Amino acid sequence: MIPFRVTFRPGISLYEQVVYAAKKAIISRQLREGDAFPSVRVLSRELKINPNTAHKVITQLIADGLLEAQPGIGTVVAAPPASTSRQRNQLLDQEIEELAVEAKKLGISLEEISQTLSEHWKRLDATASGPGGRGKK
Repeated sequence: MIPFRVTFRPGISLYEQVVYAAKKAIISRQLREGDAFPSVRVLSRELKINPNTAHKVITQLIADGLLEAQPGIGTVVAAPPASTSRQRNQLLDQEIEELAVEAKKLGISLEEISQTLSEHWKRLDATASGPGGRGKK
């Protein structure tokens, strides 16, 4: 089983999408230091991607310092990098751009989008801190 979710989208290479999903899982601490990362074989089988693409993904994540290969153990999540606010924001660049484009197409102002985002944010905070919630992060 793959410990992160990939939603394949047309127009973006599979490689980029898988790297993005894995980075997001690592930076958001969904995957933690020492957690096993899927092998090339598992990654390619579960995501239905070419093994060469899976190998390229793992190689990129190792080069980025997010994974490390441990002889006899396999590939694991490396010690967390000190992620900056800029790095975390970069994870959402694509979604934010799509939102901005769609809002412009629909004639929605920046103020309206900001207000709507704020309302959703507050609702999620209330849900997270409510009964059974995990509180604010």
